[in-house]
Amino acid sequence: MKTLLILTKRNAKLFFKDKGMFFSSLITPAILLVLYVTFLSNIYRESFVSALPAGFTLSESIIDGVVAGQLASSLLAVCCVTIAFCSNLLMIQDKVTGSVLDLTVTPVKRSVLAMGYFTASAAVTLIVCLITCVICFLYTYSQGWYLSGADIALILLDVFLLTLFGTALSSCLHYFLTTQGQLSAVGTLVSAGYGFICGAYMPMSNFPEGLQKVLSFLPGTYATSLLHNHWIRGALNEMGDAGVPGQVLDAIRDGIDCNIYFSGEAVSQGTMYLILAGSVVVVTAAYVLINALCKPRYGDR
Repeated sequence: MKTLLILTKRNAKLFFKDKGMFFSSLITPAILLVLYVTFLSNIYRESFVSALPAGFTLSESIIDGVVAGQLASSLLAVCCVTIAFCSNLLMIQDKVTGSVLDLTVTPVKRSVLAMGYFTASAAVTLIVCLITCVICFLYTYSQGWYLSGADIALILLDVFLLTLFGTALSSCLHYFLTTQGQLSAVGTLVSAGYGFICGAYMPMSNFPEGLQKVLSFLPGTYATSLLHNHWIRGALNEMGDAGVPGQVLDAIRDGIDCNIYFSGEAVSQGTMYLILAGSVVVVTAAYVLINALCKPRYGDR
């Protein structure tokens, strides 16, 4: 345990010491938020307004709160995974620079070395994502604040679980990478594609039915839905108190993926948590098995 703690501190310090890597990880969510607000906020707003009954007027603050909630939850749904791929770069950099060879000639076991990368990446990603949460909370407050203490606690739980999932997924993929070129290719694919397949950039309800069925098997879909639910719940309840019919609210929840259906049945939030937590366990176990069974891509002890 002491050796694992030392390796975790070493890896985390190297990440924060690389100012370019740290600030790029930190500034990316801020840039994405600006892009979301610039290009998506009007689309989201028009979508909500068009869903309201004809002639029905609603406070601008409530609409702004719903839009801000969808923007913030979509941003976090992407960042918790993509930042994990960035924070896990040290695993590959050590291979490129040969530093991993120095570590493997010491009495440190391969399993401890592997978990040192994992725990450091998880810790760094969580720190960056929590800072992103604060930025999103400030933005939401400026638009329309309808979050309760319970909502905030659940959002933080969602971020924690999704961070672990992103760390485990990136660790599995990074294990097989040994060059900067491979890293850049994987990073580009993940950054460009993950937001679409998890329903962050565009709600799943806008996808063809066949694609919706495929995406319903992916844990990222349920993580995005949980974030949507907890970030927008208060604003939607306020819409109900303002007189918006329940059928309209249900249609809005369906349209922004607060409600996810599997084989025609609605998936409860408790089931979504089980799927996300189970995925973290499965992917982490896969990372452990890869390290135990696969021939390392660097010199063994």
